[in-house]
Amino acid sequence: MDSALWAEKYRPSSFKDIIGQEDIVKRLEAFVKHQNLPHLLFAGPPGVGKTSMALVIAKQLYRGDWRQNIIELNASDERGIDIIRTKVKDFARTKSIGQVPFKMCILDESDSLTREAQQALRRTMENYTSTCRFVLLANYSSKIIEPIQSRCAVFRFKPLSDPEIIKIIERVAAAENLVVGERARKALIEVSEGDCRKLENVLQSCAVMSSAITEDLIYTIASVARPKEVKEVIELALSNNFQKARDKLLETMLAHGLSGLDIIKQLQKEVLDSAIEPKKKLMLIEKCGEIEFRMSEGADEFVQLEALLSQIALAGLKE
Repeated sequence: MDSALWAEKYRPSSFKDIIGQEDIVKRLEAFVKHQNLPHLLFAGPPGVGKTSMALVIAKQLYRGDWRQNIIELNASDERGIDIIRTKVKDFARTKSIGQVPFKMCILDESDSLTREAQQALRRTMENYTSTCRFVLLANYSSKIIEPIQSRCAVFRFKPLSDPEIIKIIERVAAAENLVVGERARKALIEVSEGDCRKLENVLQSCAVMSSAITEDLIYTIASVARPKEVKEVIELALSNNFQKARDKLLETMLAHGLSGLDIIKQLQKEVLDSAIEPKKKLMLIEKCGEIEFRMSEGADEFVQLEALLSQIALAGLKE
């Protein structure tokens, strides 16, 4: 099954299909029941159900006419002021089809809108409230200007918990006849990081290779280092085997095709779980943040990672 068909198959069509956002579902169900929807702002990390929730609202409100009554724009592609002044404004000023008195305009990635476009959107939201409701989806609500936030009911989505991720794994495994063992489930939880979209993408890719989903297959498909490999790097550095730690880190990065920014996030997780005394652990977490910032600013990855390993090695030395 290709990606588009897979996504359509598992996309929720009713509120009961939304996993992990029960409090938000209850409030939105009440809005839909009374056909009285305010402008909405959904904020939260990627892959937790913001777009799916917006489409479920549309399907429940308009039933069979939902496609004719909504417009869905990805603001990261169409984010200029002209789109707001033309395409969005023309849609907002026309009446809806059916019993619901308003249409819906879904703006995905709305935190990518320029400030000028957001100012134009503010006026459009104000002028056409009677004929159109806006649903803004954003990873970072702080990038949405205050006048727009004050016009919206803000809903903050949270990452999916481990039991919720397992529930999705079980549902997909049963539907696709996949065998997912306990270790494979833990690996899926590790690589997905509460992101349902990422979870389903990894599962789909693994299912193409084999119906028996294994831990090794997951880490290979997801292109992330196994936790034991990263843990070995830290243990070598702590035992003052700096050269071996450096060689193991380089080998791990090359084997999985990882960038410096990818591996440092895994190093930071393993530092937290290491047996270093608390004071040194705090120092190393600070160093991880500093090194990550340097790399994001363009510093050489290998030099910076070596600097981090040297700090880990110093932390392992006896006073």
